[in-house]
Amino acid sequence: MTATRVDADVIRRLPKAVLHDHLDGGLRPATVVELAAEVGHTLPTTDPGELAAWYVEAANSGDLVRYIATFEHTLAVLQTREGLLRAAEEYVLDLAADGVVYGEVRYAPELNTNGGLTMAEVVETVQEGLATGMAKAAAAGTPVRVGTLLCGMRMFDRVGEAADLAVAFRDAGVVGFDIAGAEDGFPAADHRDAFERLRRESVPFTIHAGEAFGLPSIHQALQVCGAQRIGHGVRLTEDIVDGKLGRLAGWVRDRRIALEMCPTSNLQTGCATSIAEHPITALKDLGFRVTLNTDNRLVSGTTMTREMSLLVEQAGWRVEDLRTVTVNALKSAFIPFDERRALIEDVVLPGYEAAL
Repeated sequence: MTATRVDADVIRRLPKAVLHDHLDGGLRPATVVELAAEVGHTLPTTDPGELAAWYVEAANSGDLVRYIATFEHTLAVLQTREGLLRAAEEYVLDLAADGVVYGEVRYAPELNTNGGLTMAEVVETVQEGLATGMAKAAAAGTPVRVGTLLCGMRMFDRVGEAADLAVAFRDAGVVGFDIAGAEDGFPAADHRDAFERLRRESVPFTIHAGEAFGLPSIHQALQVCGAQRIGHGVRLTEDIVDGKLGRLAGWVRDRRIALEMCPTSNLQTGCATSIAEHPITALKDLGFRVTLNTDNRLVSGTTMTREMSLLVEQAGWRVEDLRTVTVNALKSAFIPFDERRALIEDVVLPGYEAAL
């Protein structure tokens, strides 16, 4: 392929991979409205279009705490078996419609137990919904593989339970673990016992770090907790001066630790100033294993096609760059090597050739 810019139609056809995407941040607006009516939850508006706009406006506040607060309404409709089944199935179908061939969906099961479900029942239900979605996507000729990351919430006390569930469901669709929630004041190292248990059981994990808190959170995630990937990691650039890498940045690049970068989300939470100046481009050019992600599709009003298009339009990305971050994501996916290689060689690379 020659180096070339790509238009929106081409981008829509490109095979994509997403590693950092939250289930409760990606519901369809109409689904939120319908499920809220069923459970008696009051929304800011019952018009799906207006609700979608409300989410994006709130997320554009530049405040991570307010950004997270928008999840009150999506979580309210994800407390029943019916709501979880529908959300999980639609999650898969929406990825497939966006050209995603591999995705990892993450959520914290402890946040879905207010309706009486146990954390284990939540996981079982979500896996059932994901399986239905994958079967329908395959039947429609748009197959997509979706693995699950269970999250522990770093500011609460059930991280260990979530880690135990990741171990228990390791061969039933759960491919890894994550710790999420407010970074500042809630160090990941407080949950070292959970991470040690995951390592003993050979369960890979990522950690949200370097978003709302700086280099110490990235260092702790890697060197104290043992994360295999970093969620966001935008502030790693603080360890790079005039193109010279500090020890932490060098460690990340040299060991091919994937950075799960989410440009639109980072703009909304004040972690970046523009798409053109988002660290993902500089880090890519320096040889880091950056990956491109949506984070929360409803809350950020985005898709993988949109994220790619923004980088093409505002940061000068070309098709080779899009292919690179897609291959990077699959290289660092939490599924077996042979499955990753097959997706790269049989789906992604031919897909890029065909699109051009």
